[in-house]
Amino acid sequence: MVNFTKSIKVGTSDEEGVMLGPIQNSMQYEKVKGFFKDSKDQGYTFAAGDAEVKSGKGYFIQPTIIDNPPNDSRIITEEPFGPIVPTQPFEDIEEVISRANNTNAGLGASVWSKDIKKAQEIGWRLEAGNVFVNSWTKPVPQAFFSGHKESGIGGEWGKTGLLAYCNALALHTYKS
Repeated sequence: MVNFTKSIKVGTSDEEGVMLGPIQNSMQYEKVKGFFKDSKDQGYTFAAGDAEVKSGKGYFIQPTIIDNPPNDSRIITEEPFGPIVPTQPFEDIEEVISRANNTNAGLGASVWSKDIKKAQEIGWRLEAGNVFVNSWTKPVPQAFFSGHKESGIGGEWGKTGLLAYCNALALHTYKS
């Protein structure tokens, strides 16, 4: 994972071999930089990427892996929505599921495994709006897309998402 992350080319879409473009806007760029600063200030190990975000033209950030930050760290408890990822060792699957669900967020999750059936069993137990097995968030319009907890109320896409465009009516009649 570290070697792959180090190989990711960041840049504009017109450059050859670019895999990752810029952060969407300056507000989000500054928020993501805050995760880098916090991780550096806390003394966490950067397994890939640098502690300092290099300034330049655009909101580009090199993908970064933080090695084994504590469970209560900002990089674990908040959603950075940027290319900075924490990794943690684990003893068993129950511990992983418990840690994954012990958060205020629940937009999406990924489960990676050679055992697809086991990965799906784990996925059904995660408190997230969308779970991807052996992939990352790549929603499709045919499937409902939503978040759990503080990651959203309601959703869109899929047959269920069409209900957001309907005007429901409840008629209550009482005979007394």
